[in-house]
Amino acid sequence: MNAATNIAARLPELARERPDQIAIRCPGKPGAGGMAAYDVTLDYRTLNARSDAMAAGLAAHGIGRGVRAVVMVRPSPEFFLLMFALFKNGAVPVLVDPGIDKRALKQCLDEAQPQAFIGIGLAHVARLVLRWCPGAKTLVTVGRRWGWGGTTLARIEAEGARAPQPMASTEGDDVAAILFTSGSTGVPKGVVYRHRHFVGQVELLRSAFGMEPGGVDLPTFPPFALFDPALGLTSVIPDMDPTRPAKADPRKLLDAIARFGITQLFGSPALMRVLADHGQPLTGVRRVTSAGAPVPPDVVARIRRLLPADAEFWTPYGATECLPVAVIEGRELESTRQATEAGAGTCVGRVVAPNLVRIIAIDDAPLPDWSQVREVGVGEVGEITVAGPTATDSYFNRPQATAAAKIGEVLADGSARVVHRMGDVGYFDAQGRLWFCGRKTQRLETAQGPMYTEQVEPVFNALDGIARTALVGVGAAGCQRPVLCVELQPGGADTPALRERLRREADAHPHTPRIEQFLMHPGFPVDIRHNAKIGREKLAVWAATHVDTRA
Repeated sequence: MNAATNIAARLPELARERPDQIAIRCPGKPGAGGMAAYDVTLDYRTLNARSDAMAAGLAAHGIGRGVRAVVMVRPSPEFFLLMFALFKNGAVPVLVDPGIDKRALKQCLDEAQPQAFIGIGLAHVARLVLRWCPGAKTLVTVGRRWGWGGTTLARIEAEGARAPQPMASTEGDDVAAILFTSGSTGVPKGVVYRHRHFVGQVELLRSAFGMEPGGVDLPTFPPFALFDPALGLTSVIPDMDPTRPAKADPRKLLDAIARFGITQLFGSPALMRVLADHGQPLTGVRRVTSAGAPVPPDVVARIRRLLPADAEFWTPYGATECLPVAVIEGRELESTRQATEAGAGTCVGRVVAPNLVRIIAIDDAPLPDWSQVREVGVGEVGEITVAGPTATDSYFNRPQATAAAKIGEVLADGSARVVHRMGDVGYFDAQGRLWFCGRKTQRLETAQGPMYTEQVEPVFNALDGIARTALVGVGAAGCQRPVLCVELQPGGADTPALRERLRREADAHPHTPRIEQFLMHPGFPVDIRHNAKIGREKLAVWAATHVDTRA
């Protein structure tokens, strides 16, 4: 391996090939009508040169190869410069969702054991008050430094500009970053990304979606913007709070689309719903990608109507630990809508080569070796596993979580690989398409057999007046009572007629007659990252206190 095994290695090439192309465009101060001025830009020449200077300056301050550095910086030119600088010098950025529970956030930072802390002033205040990262010896402030020690990123960049250095010769197995999961279905875990995982991810994204240099992207989830420079794209950072996509102002997104000729857009299902509800054409957008949770069929249909006739709507399937695994385009997804609303699950499409996806018998215990695994047949629901270039092999400082999620496999030629257990259940149909049926930990084990969330909820989500539903179990595994929590559309009312309609629908489909009760809930808890994954574990606790024990 050599320096090319690094997500930042493409940057110097692009700086030579297209030096004046805008790489990153960030919102500035509000202009007319409250819209962002977007007066902060970095072309490829500048992004490469300034990140070179930062890399040298950081290394001079001890943040070099193998050093773990927490990064708490808002989406801005400094964030992208900093991330590429850290990649270039072989350091290991640690990214944690800032919106997660503060106790969980401290646990994540403690587990990462960072040697450096790089953040805006507010992050440093929180570090001092909440005693984050007491072992971090090197402190860097992005912006004005008030008195908590360390130095500023501006000073580091100025120092590095006087003493440039070559890119670190990183190898494929070198750790590139630690990215914490959102913790939407458990405690957040630090996924260990190696340089080969990032490089493989870029190649899979390019091949799966046909991304070509020169496109203009609006990535509403900032970490995805890091792939844009590696793909030769221009990245326009949206004027929104990335931790609250459901609260995004669609007018600002449409303003950016119109002003900068956006050709592709990435957003969570929650953000897709915002745009669908707004109902204005997405003029000029050629490709929309949505991930993080299943996209409701009605949202897919409405977004497609807002796009040009020949545009594509892709919903990749994957996770922080492995992405993309499979993809499906909106037209095919719409063609499966009737099956989804009849209880078949959600079709997530065809596996992205060279990934190998296999369905195994559901087992909650660790499976150290593939020889202990039983694969299941076509049409049989089991646990989804994947092996491939982006399948990560461990969690940082979480050996039990690693043992639970990873399976070792010895190949015929004697080589070994790690198979990732997605933690999802699903099946392959006779056409070779993968169907998602829900999270393994959120399945119900009733006296009559298992029930899976994605084979139940879409049946009811299609009904008028229903915003969304969540299947939860009350009682011990093996004898759980199925309860459906229901969130109504704004202005909806819980009436006897509604409950009768829910009961009739439940009795009409193979996976739903066992539902015992329907509970109306004022507003479901959702994940921090995408505002789309329902917190069914919290709903199950709530349901246990509201269920009618006489039923």
